[in-house]
Amino acid sequence: MSTTVLDRTTEAATPRPARAHARGTRFLLLLAVFICAACGLVYELALTALGSYLIGNSVMQTSVVISVMVFAMGIGSLAAKPLQRRAVGAFALVEILLALVGGLSVLILYVAFAWLRLYMPAMVVVSFVVGLLVGAEIPLLMTLLQRIRRQEAGSAVADMFAADYVGALVGGLCFPLLLLPAFGQLKGALVVGAVNAVAGVVVVLWIFRRETRPVVRNALLAGAAGVLAVLGTVYVLADDIEVTARQQLYRDPIVHAETTPYQDIVVTRSTAFTGEPDTRLFLNGDLQFSSVDEYRYHEALVHPALSGKRSSVLILGGGDALALREVLRYDDVDTVTLVDLDPAVTRLARTFAPLLDLNDHALSDPRVTVVHADAFTWLRDATRRYDAVLIDFPDPDTASLAKLYSVEFYHLLGRVLNPDSRVMVQGGSPFFAPKSYWSITATIREAGYATTPYQVDVPSFGNWGFILATPGTDGPPPALRLAADAPPLRFLDDDVLAASTVFPVDRRPQDVRASTLMDPAVLEYTRHEWQNY
Repeated sequence: MSTTVLDRTTEAATPRPARAHARGTRFLLLLAVFICAACGLVYELALTALGSYLIGNSVMQTSVVISVMVFAMGIGSLAAKPLQRRAVGAFALVEILLALVGGLSVLILYVAFAWLRLYMPAMVVVSFVVGLLVGAEIPLLMTLLQRIRRQEAGSAVADMFAADYVGALVGGLCFPLLLLPAFGQLKGALVVGAVNAVAGVVVVLWIFRRETRPVVRNALLAGAAGVLAVLGTVYVLADDIEVTARQQLYRDPIVHAETTPYQDIVVTRSTAFTGEPDTRLFLNGDLQFSSVDEYRYHEALVHPALSGKRSSVLILGGGDALALREVLRYDDVDTVTLVDLDPAVTRLARTFAPLLDLNDHALSDPRVTVVHADAFTWLRDATRRYDAVLIDFPDPDTASLAKLYSVEFYHLLGRVLNPDSRVMVQGGSPFFAPKSYWSITATIREAGYATTPYQVDVPSFGNWGFILATPGTDGPPPALRLAADAPPLRFLDDDVLAASTVFPVDRRPQDVRASTLMDPAVLEYTRHEWQNY
């Protein structure tokens, strides 16, 4: 008689109440599988996201976390084979440890980064431990599932993996859509750890309460309660811990900090070095501006691009509204469209007093339309044309930013330009990252633009470069000049602009590749050149 026929015969001979009870306990166990799978994937996503925020290089962070965790899962599955004879207690113990390590994982890595400067070794260790425990779940759950109901092995595996994969889907969606917005990374991991402890310990011990000795059951429940107490205590102290750890990373006092689904935003403020308030904005740890000298950067970015027609202006990036402030100084600018990915940045620019003082309430001007979207995606659907475009993205040190410095991106940009439009691109530092700078310049030319590279000094950044571009390669490079009716400026004049096109011998054009979506050369150059700064 086949196994399937035997199972059906056994089921038919089982009284109906017993069959209903078996179905109910089987459902509860599959629910535990579902929840544990969701928690496991959230731990993985939290580790990769934290690495991207703190270190950058999201491809490397994701690759290391996933590869280490998958390897560890295999080791965990093998290590769990001897535990199958005591599957209930072993599984509960695994979930207690997983809830503790996974729930505290973000805190452990943040502390390792802020105080110990051992982020990568700590990330590998935490990823391995989490993967080891997640891998041990599978054979133990398989054993428990077959205890409830005699079932063909293939059917049991199908049921378990169906619950596991659906749980992973839900966990993957909940991480960016629910956990990050509602709790942030640190508290979100703690919440998931608590859910993991309840689902993995309490549910399983309830299902198999008659098969577990009271002393073992009570010990495991006490362990779960202890983990919940630890996670709850850390949750209460999480804000203070995060503030203290984050402050270790910045010289000046932090006056605002938040983590969004897109990035980590920090604002510091101090008068210690300049005698006047120095407000600084950091995104993922990278300085975006210092209020002491930001006017140098934004005058160089904006005013040469507005020396021609400027009735309609497009700003890509620049959610702090400082470039927008300079644009709005021209009365003949009729409309400005500002496209920035993160609503939290523009909200900060609208409501945070130090930023409002700097940007002169620019986002409240009726000429301004703000769009929250990925600039690459937005350009694919844009139909309006603009006289001038200002591109003020962060440096291309991640894959998501590198696509905004690609040949394909500048091709898309050409769709919204008039024949005589002027485009200004911030290109990073020709001194600290010369290959990156000249790669951006080569990329713009490859996309069919005439270019005029130039550089200025911004003390907070050092030597900094820009590229002025116009559509078409047949004509001369665009003239670097100020409009005759330009407003009074604190830094730029025609003499400064004339000198800015001269690059020293050791920083003149280099033989570098243009950057494309399939070959993001600028990402390679940026990571290599900035790694020691």
